[in-house]
Amino acid sequence: MSTENKNIVRRWFEEVWNQGRVETIDELFPPHGVAHGLGGDMHGPAEFKPFHSAFRQAFPNMRITLDQLIAEGDKVAFSWTAEGTHHGPLMAIAPTGRDSRFDGMGIIRIHDGKIVEGWNVFDQLTMFHQLGVVERPV
Repeated sequence: MSTENKNIVRRWFEEVWNQGRVETIDELFPPHGVAHGLGGDMHGPAEFKPFHSAFRQAFPNMRITLDQLIAEGDKVAFSWTAEGTHHGPLMAIAPTGRDSRFDGMGIIRIHDGKIVEGWNVFDQLTMFHQLGVVERPV
C-alpha cells in the first residue's frame, strides 16, 4: 500500500505541477477532497484549480522535485524543492522575470487511490524575497 500511495504522490507532482496536466487534478482529487495551507481550505478540483492555474501562469517553467517521501498507513509525508522563473502575475505582483527556488513540505492522505486530504506549507518568504517583493528580516 505505501508504495502505491507514494506513486500517487509522485504522479500528482509530476503531472499536475511539472507537466501542468489539469485533467490529473480531476482524476486524483475528488470533489470531497480538501487541501489545507494554500490560503483558505480548498475543496475539490473546482476550488483547487484556480490556485494551480495562478501558480502555473506565474511560473510557467516551474519544476518541482520531490526530495523525500515517507509513507505510513494512508498518509504520505513529503518535502519538495520548486524552481521557476516569474513570468506571470502572482497575487497582484507583476511579473519580475526573476528566478526563484523555494522549499515546501506536506502530508497527503489517500483513500481508494485518491487524494482526499492534504496539508501543505512552503517557504513563501524566500519566494517573495527572490522576486524582490519583500526584504528578509535581519
